[in-house]
Amino acid sequence: MEQNEQKLQQLLQTVTEPDETARSQAHEKWNDCAKPLGSLGLLETAIENIAALTGSTEISLFPRAVLVMCADNGVIAQGVTQSARNVTAVVTENLAMNRTSVCRMAAVANCQVVPVDLGVFDFPPTEGVLSRRIANGTGDISKGPAMTREQAAQAVLTGIELVCEQKNKGVRLIATGEMGVANTTTSSAVACALFNRPVKEMTGRGAGLSNEGLKRKIHAIEQALCVNQPNPNDPLDVLSKVGGFDIAAICGVFLGGAIYNVPVLADGFISSVAAVCAVRMCKKAEKAIFASHVSAEPAGRMLLDALHREPLITAKMRLGEGTGAVAAIPLLDMACAVYQESYTFEQGGIEHYVPYGDSE
Repeated sequence: MEQNEQKLQQLLQTVTEPDETARSQAHEKWNDCAKPLGSLGLLETAIENIAALTGSTEISLFPRAVLVMCADNGVIAQGVTQSARNVTAVVTENLAMNRTSVCRMAAVANCQVVPVDLGVFDFPPTEGVLSRRIANGTGDISKGPAMTREQAAQAVLTGIELVCEQKNKGVRLIATGEMGVANTTTSSAVACALFNRPVKEMTGRGAGLSNEGLKRKIHAIEQALCVNQPNPNDPLDVLSKVGGFDIAAICGVFLGGAIYNVPVLADGFISSVAAVCAVRMCKKAEKAIFASHVSAEPAGRMLLDALHREPLITAKMRLGEGTGAVAAIPLLDMACAVYQESYTFEQGGIEHYVPYGDSE
């Protein structure tokens, strides 16, 4: 076992079970709020899950950051996207200049945007972009592996380390984002490998492919799975053979959330694939995963079902960059406001509601 993989395995052994006492206490606090029991639905569940993750009923979601993992994918050579390869670099630059869609949405949600260069092709050091380069993009998965196993472990470790850095800065909530032309192709390939599902079932049009483009994309993924033979029981093998630096690093962010007890919001299809990889590596990591929305990509709902998560938002979004995850933050803020500041039944002179079934 190489050094990075060995370090990763050691870190995963430190993940603990969620604190069920804190979850129960948060549930009791919700039940004291002067409103019908459970009436905020998934928002209540999210707050209880955060309490179980952090081990405290005192919930704070400030400050927060969206980590946008940026990297290029060699499979673009197969005509699987209508965008040119340089679009990854252009958008990464615009992330640093606070001009992209997620930047505008993050400003509304009072969330810092942190672009991370993991392997954008020929990308120079740029102010406002964290440089965590692993290689100058990945290999073409239709012809061979995306990266070495050690590089995949390095990417996962990078995600974990980023969570540690953010927590040390005081960050209490992390959203996941990505930027990388052709990364819905690599994500579909990873999903197909993990779930042994037909490529057509797991593959969508991404950023807007034509019918011919979709055929090329499906063919490229089929070739990748045939050439590389990823092992579905070994998520690091799957990531190294048919994944991307962005997916692997986001997988690491979810694992980092579990190691350092920081809630992590999944975005859409790509980060949900990364979340599945994280849970396959460490079952207890699921405690850190919070679903924001359900992607419009074909496999979006299936991935959330596999994670046993329900989305807070169903808006047919498919933009990426972390936009769906950031869009869910104000909902969590509202939930926190009720949880922390609502008057109780006793304060309002109102008789407590009786839990369902107890009054019969």
